[in-house]
Amino acid sequence: MMGLLAAFSALWVSAKNLFRPMTTTPLPWKGHRELPDRYRTSFALVHDEHGDEACIGCKMCEKICPSFIITVVPGGRANSEKTGKARGWCKDFTLDLNACIHCELCIQVCPVDAIVMLREQDTPGYSREELFLSMEKLYANEKKAQSWGTGAKLLAMQEPPKPPKPAAPTAPAAPAAPAAPEAK
Repeated sequence: MMGLLAAFSALWVSAKNLFRPMTTTPLPWKGHRELPDRYRTSFALVHDEHGDEACIGCKMCEKICPSFIITVVPGGRANSEKTGKARGWCKDFTLDLNACIHCELCIQVCPVDAIVMLREQDTPGYSREELFLSMEKLYANEKKAQSWGTGAKLLAMQEPPKPPKPAAPTAPAAPAAPAAPEAK
């Protein structure tokens, strides 16, 4: 008998709330919400101003990554086809987003700003392989909207302020001449 009473009590609460007006309020924005400046989602490798791959294969991003998700295979030094100058190349670059904590350390340490973070939301990945970014996927991401910060900008923000320059030393004053004895 008690079970039947509990069931009717639950049905009564459900029926009463079924016809009650909604009390939720709509969100304060309409349509697409503006993203903050530092919003970041994924990564991209970029080309330099001459069209060469910017990554020089220095492995600094691999060394600083706390999650150990970046793998860089340096390609040695070779002459650039565009500029003719000798420079380092990257043979292979992989990044595993499965364990990335989006700390931006790889962005900050890159000496040539070759790796950047993106602001544009990626399509969700439904398998681990889709979250594994090969060099081809990273260069394809270059066309997407990039985050505001590059390694050079982030490092400049972290530099401590320079101490004020000390005032120029003034020439020491000449010693005062001894006073002449007074005539009596």
